[in-house]
Amino acid sequence: MPRQQAATAPLAPITAALRAMFGTDDLPGLARGLLVDDEFGWTPATTLIDGSRLPELLRGAAVRWGGTPHACAALAWKSYSYWAALPVVLGWASARRVPLLHPTDLLIHFEDHRQLLTMGLRRGTTVAVLPNDPLALAGLPEVRVVADEAELLAALRGSLLDAHLAPLITAIQSEVRVGTRTLLGSVASGIAHGILRAADGLPGSTVQSIDTLLGALDLTDLIELVPGPAGEPTVQRRTCCLAFTLPRPKVCQGCCVR
Repeated sequence: MPRQQAATAPLAPITAALRAMFGTDDLPGLARGLLVDDEFGWTPATTLIDGSRLPELLRGAAVRWGGTPHACAALAWKSYSYWAALPVVLGWASARRVPLLHPTDLLIHFEDHRQLLTMGLRRGTTVAVLPNDPLALAGLPEVRVVADEAELLAALRGSLLDAHLAPLITAIQSEVRVGTRTLLGSVASGIAHGILRAADGLPGSTVQSIDTLLGALDLTDLIELVPGPAGEPTVQRRTCCLAFTLPRPKVCQGCCVR
């Protein structure tokens, strides 16, 4: 396998799902192709968790939305957690390939002011796969073979939630007063919205995929899937992202305060 092909092969189903979902490889908030080739100007997400760059994120949110500190922090989190989780969610749902999103391997920068921040994966980010995945025999150092579906979901949870999002919630709460349930509600909603939006390019039942992922993350009680106008599943939140409190209020589809 050529070197470039070997480097990108583990993420190919994810980039294909993103392309089908958005119709382009140029996405707001994500590096093109997900991988960062030149890390100059990028820093790992650990700089948010340790507080060194978190004020920069929160200031950017305040400028963008102009609301109260806790509302802007909640909206910054909603954006961050959606784009951070999306490659993981699509990797699992499309091909049972899970980039393990430890905060050392998610890179960020604030240079593009069209969006709050931009994210990308460090080359060499570990991707967990099942034994029947062709990558299991490829001998790539970034591929980790797990025993079964349960272990794959445990690896997903351990990297995305336990090692990354949960510590970042703690860091945000050291700066502003915003509830954990409010923030985790945005994670649950983002996962469900991501799968539903990508449904045409994903195998199997989207509803079952959402249930399985939210169950693995203990987030099942934070949203409900309800029939939309044509009977299609839509997301009903049980917590609020606080967008309705902004100077120019926004009430999201599925908002619990409707």
